[in-house]
Amino acid sequence: MKIVHLAVAAAAIAVAAGAAVLTAGQPEVAPTVAYTLLDGSQHRSDALRGKVVLVNFWATSCTTCVKEMPELVATHQKYQTRGYETLSVAMSYDPVAYVNNFAQSRQLPFRVTHDASGDIARQFGKVQITPTTFVLNKRGEIVKRYVGEPDFQQLHALVEKLLAES
Repeated sequence: MKIVHLAVAAAAIAVAAGAAVLTAGQPEVAPTVAYTLLDGSQHRSDALRGKVVLVNFWATSCTTCVKEMPELVATHQKYQTRGYETLSVAMSYDPVAYVNNFAQSRQLPFRVTHDASGDIARQFGKVQITPTTFVLNKRGEIVKRYVGEPDFQQLHALVEKLLAES
């Protein structure tokens, strides 16, 4: 009986490993999400196709998020004229007044939305840990996911590479 269970488990692992190999080289297309910016304007993420996009999930209560924000601002300012966009997504549990205050007091130069329903986080693979950052290529494919603060030197190298692609 134990041998049968082991054989079934081994087969399941082999199938899972095969599936991972098959999908490893294929980028995942980012979900198309509708969002409302803090200024009340409504947008859709697919309107950003043709740009390299950084999607950052964060919270005002997250010390790492607060620490990395100046680097995200600097990255946005460095690349925005070259077809780069930042979408900053505040988590549902973050009070919208805190998000508004944070964005205004730090004069965040990029798109900021409050994911009040948690729908955007769910669509991006049930994001729960902050900060979580996705980098999308011009085709809207997820090419990198960071959990925690990115290595900004590596992030800049990736952005440069993606901006250079046609």
